[in-house]
Amino acid sequence: MTTVELQRRLPVMAPAERTALERRAKLLAWGGNGWHVVEFAIAVGAGLAAGSVALVGFGIDSVIEALAGGVIVWLFTGGRGSSETAERRAQKLIAASYAILVAYIGVESIRDLAGAHHPAVSWVGIGLAAFTAPTMPLLARAKRRVGRSLNSSATVSEASQNMICAYLSVALLVGLLANALAGWWWADPAAALVIAGVAAKEGIGSWRGESCECC
Repeated sequence: MTTVELQRRLPVMAPAERTALERRAKLLAWGGNGWHVVEFAIAVGAGLAAGSVALVGFGIDSVIEALAGGVIVWLFTGGRGSSETAERRAQKLIAASYAILVAYIGVESIRDLAGAHHPAVSWVGIGLAAFTAPTMPLLARAKRRVGRSLNSSATVSEASQNMICAYLSVALLVGLLANALAGWWWADPAAALVIAGVAAKEGIGSWRGESCECC
């Protein structure tokens, strides 16, 4: 189905309704970015102190999520929200942010596994992961709902980054606890590699414009 045919099938949205939805999309992006700044500071600080690649990768993911959130703010500013060209550009920018995350986590995790690097225990990191795991899906769900209402695949794809943050939180929590309680040092970089694989899949989908079944 072509873009024109799909647009003809979509219900007509009143300008005021679309404006309200775009405003909500930007507010969700700004709110998420505020938390990502805090998340970055805690994760990177604790990760460097413990020598944990998964924890530092979690912090880097926060920066990448903030960049993706900035793309959504850009998309719905200055009347670009209804532009197919701007939508496609936003998809590709978000896909590029996934690529950065995958490259960083992949290189650092493989290096730690090959060098048998043993990270120290980080209870701060465990607490951060335990808090983020249940809260990020709520933000992702709200963003996805708005993205589908706006027929914006870029917004839905950006919401998927928040879900990846939740998956990363769970994997991080498992890895850090395994290291702290059982001394399984390899669980930390192994958990990070699992998330890198999920992020790579999402990034490819965003680049191809396949991230939203409604779009």
